[in-house]
Amino acid sequence: MAASSRPGSDVGWTKWQIALAVGAPIAVAGLAFGAYYLTRSGNPEESSDTKSGTAGTSGNTKANGEGDAGKNSSVEHTQTPEEQAQAAKLRGNKYFKAGHYEQAIKLYSQAIEICPKDNVKDLSTFYQNKAAAHEQMKNHAQVVVDCNNALELNSRYVKALFRRAKAYEMMNERMKCLEDATAVCLLEGFSHQQGMILADKMLKEIGKEKAAEKYKERVPSLPSGQFIRSYFSSFSNDGISNTSDEDYCSPDDFASAGYAKAKHCFKEGNYGTIIDACTEEIDSEGSKLPEALLMRATFYLLKGQGTLARPDLDKVITLPEADKKLKANALIKRGSMHMQEGQQMEAMADFEQAATIDPNNADVYHHRGQLLLLLERVDKAVEDFQKCSSLSPDFALAHAQHCYANYRLSVMVQSPMQMQAAVKALEECCKKFSQCAEAYALYAQSLNDQGQFQQADENFLKAVALEPDNPTAYVHRGLLYLAWKKDPEQAIRMIQKALEIDSRCDFAYETLGTIEVQRGNMAAAQEYFNQAIELTRTEMEMAHLFSLSVAAQAQSNVTTKFGIVPPSALRP
Repeated sequence: MAASSRPGSDVGWTKWQIALAVGAPIAVAGLAFGAYYLTRSGNPEESSDTKSGTAGTSGNTKANGEGDAGKNSSVEHTQTPEEQAQAAKLRGNKYFKAGHYEQAIKLYSQAIEICPKDNVKDLSTFYQNKAAAHEQMKNHAQVVVDCNNALELNSRYVKALFRRAKAYEMMNERMKCLEDATAVCLLEGFSHQQGMILADKMLKEIGKEKAAEKYKERVPSLPSGQFIRSYFSSFSNDGISNTSDEDYCSPDDFASAGYAKAKHCFKEGNYGTIIDACTEEIDSEGSKLPEALLMRATFYLLKGQGTLARPDLDKVITLPEADKKLKANALIKRGSMHMQEGQQMEAMADFEQAATIDPNNADVYHHRGQLLLLLERVDKAVEDFQKCSSLSPDFALAHAQHCYANYRLSVMVQSPMQMQAAVKALEECCKKFSQCAEAYALYAQSLNDQGQFQQADENFLKAVALEPDNPTAYVHRGLLYLAWKKDPEQAIRMIQKALEIDSRCDFAYETLGTIEVQRGNMAAAQEYFNQAIELTRTEMEMAHLFSLSVAAQAQSNVTTKFGIVPPSALRP
């Protein structure tokens, strides 16, 4: 399988699909990808405590018993302390509704003073009401104090937890905010939409912040040789890896240097010396300057050094002597960089420019199709893959991805007939391109979706047989067995096989972490996520992995604190 079959990259199972495959609704994947939960129903927050009369979060709050104050005033001398406290609270609610928050706070404080200390339920409500008034006045530190008091009396008071979470957000206390939002999600069974939105926001912000700091300290390194070969196989003709033999120097020709030396190193799999060899060609302004710039940029990208790759790509694009195929390839790679940085418009602009420069370049449509799949613009992706296949009929990888994009489209439009035709097309693709491991892998994924696990496994095994050194094939089988056999131990053994093949396979570590989350083993999950962080090549990917690690940490802290045992799809 090509490197792009790794979930979360250009094609294949996305991280969303991986999360769902292992039963995402309870865990890190759920918190890290809040949008999944937003499809579930549930009232995010009542405007008031219907039983206790708690003031809500807006001026529309209505407390029980409101309007009864006059009726009670005639018998005030006979009221118990509990009744007097409730009366003060009800008057406070009226002031709250009218927007007179200082007066409301005074009355809620009076209710707290009057209320017997053993009446913890009412006291916790009064403190929460007081916090609501302080929230309206943007007294965030005091909101935290009042919510703390409410939670000391009622540790599972969801409204107080969520209000404190929002205050922590305003105070830039992200981890505290995340833990409170996580607690709300768990206590409400993931039906508290606003809690999930807030948790998701904090995870993204914390992940981004940690990644920015960590990425500066990162020691760049090349991925495995298998990954590099798979990466280059995703191009039908990139203008550098498949040029004529005359560009290679002889192994015994020690006088050779520059680009010729780089090409020989590439052919021999000696990837670590390519950047230096290309630099020799560039510094001497040799005849292969455009090719050397593009090759050096490509290997900078493979090392995760985008800031070094960009100037080389920019120069190739503007060099008058650069061949149009080289310019298009540089635009494809720069566009992919933009996509990794979340700059979708810039990415698509680069692909459009590439198509203008070299309109018959199949690789432009192939790689743009992959990005369109990530953006869920599946219909447009199908069009690009179709164009790629027509321009390069023998490009097996693109043909397989065209068939798979058609399958994805049939799922989206919920057409059983189209789905059946798409799966059949994938089967025919495997017959036509019998040496394409990606075709078998994508066919297997569609079969897995249909619940045809045995047949899916047979096709994954064919992919493994064709590329036994590809670790992602073993991870895919592990995920299949998780869905099929519901046996995490067997799935883990398969995924660990991937690490035996390539100890630098961050996809394997990430998937193991996700499985451990589902089993409730948060410490083990964090360890796997942190191992993946050390291996990732882009800051965006690092931010995602940090969000998973932090989510596991938050959930571990919350479940311990509240004694919650969240349900899991992987527990017997």
